[in-house]
Amino acid sequence: MKLRIKDLREDHDLTQKQIANVLMCDQSLYSKYERGEREIPLSLLIVLADFYKTSLDYLTCRTNNPKILK
Repeated sequence: MKLRIKDLREDHDLTQKQIANVLMCDQSLYSKYERGEREIPLSLLIVLADFYKTSLDYLTCRTNNPKILK
């Protein structure tokens, strides 16, 4: 599954280490999530969606609209 987590991180000028801290995981594990070598758990995707103020659909490329629909 393609994710937008790397693009969002770079758009916000954040390092992998900073996002790993948000997710409370090691930078090396987060790097594997970005490269698609490990599947990121839904619970962490929810944390990222909240952190970036976007939707899970946007993170998982189900939509190109980064806004949260109400």
